[in-house]
Amino acid sequence: MLLISCPWCGPRDETEYHYGGQAHVPYPGNPADLTDEEWAAYVFYRDNPKGPFAERWMHGTGCRRWFNVLRDTVSYEVLAAYRLDEPRPELPGRADAHQPAEPAGGDR
Repeated sequence: MLLISCPWCGPRDETEYHYGGQAHVPYPGNPADLTDEEWAAYVFYRDNPKGPFAERWMHGTGCRRWFNVLRDTVSYEVLAAYRLDEPRPELPGRADAHQPAEPAGGDR
């Protein structure tokens, strides 16, 4: 089990949370202008790194708020948790810190 620290409620067992996929994936600025391939890339394709990965989680049995978690996909270690209005924290001393690829049709 993971111990995830909600920014509002503090550390709780992972069973209190719902996984929401990759973090920092912006909605396309003009979705009507996207081709079918670009829309499919936005909807279905996500990064799958080995190492630190930014994810969205929701505290379902607590405050019911969404927040981001940096989690190592190799060790499952939770490296950081931060609110949606906060920037992704830098991981000092980690050269493998994954930065997400640019999505089709949108800016970061």
